[in-house]
Amino acid sequence: MPKISIIISFYNEINFLRLVFAGLESQSFSGFEVIIADDGSGEEVVRHIKALQKTASFPVKHVWQADKGFRKNRILNQSVLAAESPYLVFVDGDCILHKHFVGEHYRNRAKGVCLTGRRVNLSPELTRQLTPEKVANGYPEKLFWKLFFHSLQRDASYVEQAWYCRNPLLRRVLNHKKRGLLGSNFSLHKNDLLAINGFDERYELPSIGEDTDIEFRLRLIGVKIRSLKNVAIQYHLSHPKQPRPKENIELFNEIEASKVACTPFGIKRQK
Repeated sequence: MPKISIIISFYNEINFLRLVFAGLESQSFSGFEVIIADDGSGEEVVRHIKALQKTASFPVKHVWQADKGFRKNRILNQSVLAAESPYLVFVDGDCILHKHFVGEHYRNRAKGVCLTGRRVNLSPELTRQLTPEKVANGYPEKLFWKLFFHSLQRDASYVEQAWYCRNPLLRRVLNHKKRGLLGSNFSLHKNDLLAINGFDERYELPSIGEDTDIEFRLRLIGVKIRSLKNVAIQYHLSHPKQPRPKENIELFNEIEASKVACTPFGIKRQK
């Protein structure tokens, strides 16, 4: 059994996924499996994924569903069922992982706790410069001053979150403040996610459903959200931003008012 299951949300951006895999190959922690939660990528992309499966040094599962619009939460639920480990990490297919990312999530796990890290947003220029070979050689972890310069031009953001902190005392100081769950960077025990019946599949547009909603319902059952800022670091590849749809906000407002932790629209559907 793998020590940890890493679930990657994915749709069609195969060049980004190659960079993510290069980062996974460079992890200081081993013994994990990867599950690609594919929300309907095309046939050509699926062929490339099969090639990645053959060459990866870790087990890779490809969980796919037909493209019928944005159904990220549905494919995430299917991927949770496919996970063999009792501990899950959720990342997005446009986020490269720091070499200690997986290990930090695993070592800091705790009963009744959901861990959430942070990410630095790379500039378009730095995103274009990245190759799997560069990522495998740790290039993103050497970009701090370039990121700082690009942030002055407003092409990169949250560059302070690119610094990896090793000191235990300083980590506690940096993470004393409560922070919200980030959908591209969180981990928890599988049983805690099953207790709220996974992701609510009524969210069929980006944002809220894969993080804010999950955080709210986890808190209702007593799960604490613990920050791993400057500990579990991601490098977010540049791409056009997605809008924050009002439909999702309205749905979340209903859920928040109801205070029902276990959604009837999740892994096990209400009959």
